[in-house]
Amino acid sequence: MLDRLCSKVGCAREAVTTLTYDYGDQMAVLGPLGAGDDPHAHDLCAIHTSRMSVPKGWVVVRHETLRV
Repeated sequence: MLDRLCSKVGCAREAVTTLTYDYGDQMAVLGPLGAGDDPHAHDLCAIHTSRMSVPKGWVVVRHETLRV
């Protein structure tokens, strides 16, 4: 399987998270890489994950994987 790349234009880094939006609840959700078949999901590299911002009044939910 090929590495998944960041969805940001011009970025060729490996994706580490998937970002989805819930416009009705004004929420952005960041989590582990998704299945990859959702056209409304955006894969982000570590840099773009840390720089991600949302409109004023929106909530960001971050789902982290457990590391043992």
